[in-house]
Amino acid sequence: MTSSKHSKELRRLALSVLQPGFVGTEAPDWVLRAINDGLSSVVLFSRNIVSTAQVTRLTAQLRAENPELIVAIDEEAGDVTRIESATGATRPGNFALGTVDDLELTAAVAGDLGRQLRAAGISLDYAPSVDVNSNPDNPIIGVRSFGADTALVARHAAAWVRGSRRPGSPPAPSTSPATGTSRSTPTTACPPTTPTSTRSPPRHCPRSGPPSKRASAR
Repeated sequence: MTSSKHSKELRRLALSVLQPGFVGTEAPDWVLRAINDGLSSVVLFSRNIVSTAQVTRLTAQLRAENPELIVAIDEEAGDVTRIESATGATRPGNFALGTVDDLELTAAVAGDLGRQLRAAGISLDYAPSVDVNSNPDNPIIGVRSFGADTALVARHAAAWVRGSRRPGSPPAPSTSPATGTSRSTPTTACPPTTPTSTRSPPRHCPRSGPPSKRASAR
């Protein structure tokens, strides 16, 4: 294999495991070039969304380069909405659903959201949050959680997944380890895994500083 072919193959392999975001309501040239070179997935945030119709055009533009491209979003409804960020969510979020504690309602909300995402060309949703809001003072989970009871969170997470699958929009339940019990956020400090943990924090955890790029992108 020549050096040029080796470099192209290495780039293709690297792009196949990345999922970048980008700024703007149209795909920039660098994203389109990367898709042609092997990028297999992108993720959308509020900065990419004006309306469902616009998102549909955007996903079509992206898939013109690769029909099999995975287009993901972090759409949890309620306070954590991307697809309705310009107007505010029309669907209840996790905390409201957990408070009502009606599994059929949770499944119906997930199914309705899944249909909208599917129609807009979005193929993967990082929802629902399956964190247990064990500590009401934690600064990051809050209303993103179904509640403080593990059994309640588990049954509503299962209902959400069941409802999402009906329209064929695959959900990807997400969690931020340890944040449900913490009074700090992992973007600025390491949450302890237990209130009495004596272990040293991992070296990669920040002790202070601004939120990470991942967090600020949301």
